[in-house]
Amino acid sequence: MSEPIALPASFRAYVVERRDDELRRGLTTFSAEDLPPGEVAIAVEWSSVNFKDGLAARADGKVARVYPLVPGIDLAGRVLVSGDPAIAPGAAVIAHGYDIGTSRHGGFAEVARVPAGWVVPLPEGLTERDAMAIGTAGFTAGMSVAALEERGLAPGDGPVLVTGASGGVGSAAVAILASRGHEVWAATGKPEEHARLRDLGAVGFLSRDEAGGPGRPLESARWAGAVDTVGAATLPYVLRTLRIGAAVASSGNAGGAELVTTVLPFILRGVALLGMDSANLAIEPRRALWRRLATDLLPRGIDDGITEVDLDGLEAALDAIVAGEARGRWVVRVGG
Repeated sequence: MSEPIALPASFRAYVVERRDDELRRGLTTFSAEDLPPGEVAIAVEWSSVNFKDGLAARADGKVARVYPLVPGIDLAGRVLVSGDPAIAPGAAVIAHGYDIGTSRHGGFAEVARVPAGWVVPLPEGLTERDAMAIGTAGFTAGMSVAALEERGLAPGDGPVLVTGASGGVGSAAVAILASRGHEVWAATGKPEEHARLRDLGAVGFLSRDEAGGPGRPLESARWAGAVDTVGAATLPYVLRTLRIGAAVASSGNAGGAELVTTVLPFILRGVALLGMDSANLAIEPRRALWRRLATDLLPRGIDDGITEVDLDGLEAALDAIVAGEARGRWVVRVGG
């Protein structure tokens, strides 16, 4: 095993803390004693901003499970100390999902500590920044595309719809599907995003009104598959417009968590609703999917629509993503 690298005596962290009924958040100084237990300490170089991170930094977000909390459900960096011989000090790694950034300190600190069983070796061909440009959003998109294709979706089967296409998961799903030869349609309430999404591979567009709202229990069978990142606002429409035997991979609830639909798409067309739980995916499938994200599932235009901030600019990004102002992805330069 390589020699461990000394942990810094102190380092910066963005912390959310609740005191009585008041939520406080901002940069502070941490030390190793402030970190949770775990076998692997990581010098965090890059993180990213996700919708869940924005909720974790809000009093009404219902995401944070402990206080104080360092949000940041994604992180990438270099190992400082490892109690696992398979993870050497100095190795480039990724960690995301599980309880990171919700029930234990996450990526918005210059040092993080996690269990060895949560650590993913950085795949060859990706930098730490690349990995965070993909992040949980791209991972979820890749997981969604893989699930649809494993169920039988193939290029040439027909149009595939992506809802919430201007967001992080949606943009990555458009890019991955297009790079794999699928005919991709993008549903977004932001017409100004059409040009960017077309560059990522979208060939057609639906407005927010077209992909949402009430409708008949079954409508014209249109989609060979779908990736839904919005939830209540669009998922009922997707279900009632899928073709016979088609599936939708569902991963988001930004438009609401309640699902109002009927059984008819399921019993008359045999459609499937596939839930994408990227947070709890077991470590070996997680590592395998990351290897694919560096190769055949690599999103087209990985740097397209990327906004880079540092810890000092994090607060505005957290507020913006909850306000629906996301355009592609935000990556966070933490250290390095």
